[in-house]
Amino acid sequence: QVQLVESGGGLVQAGGSLRLSCVASGRTFSLIAMGWFRPAPGKEREFVAAANRDSGTIYYADSVKGRFTISRDNAKNTVYLQMNSLKPEDTAVYYCAASRDYGSSLLTVRGYDAWGQGTQVTVSS
Repeated sequence: QVQLVESGGGLVQAGGSLRLSCVASGRTFSLIAMGWFRPAPGKEREFVAAANRDSGTIYYADSVKGRFTISRDNAKNTVYLQMNSLKPEDTAVYYCAASRDYGSSLLTVRGYDAWGQGTQVTVSS
């Protein structure tokens, strides 16, 4: 089973930036897709961004497109979420997740089989 540990959350003013990191262990990182999620009202968790095994395919939620960038460093077993132009509505606990799947499954919670503990992001207005 893969273990995931997020870091990089914090308090930032609106318009600011943060970079989240998620380090994976216990599974060959280059063989897994990675995603980021956050809670949302009325939803299990809301999809934010995902990258397939070699970052050849990237997905973003419409709400973060153009502001957030997902990237991965397979040599470091790490996936990143660069968040720019942050808004108060981006305030949430952000979870990284690992998947053996591919394609549109990466946009759903059920497409992932391992989750980190989450890191809090707070954006003040």
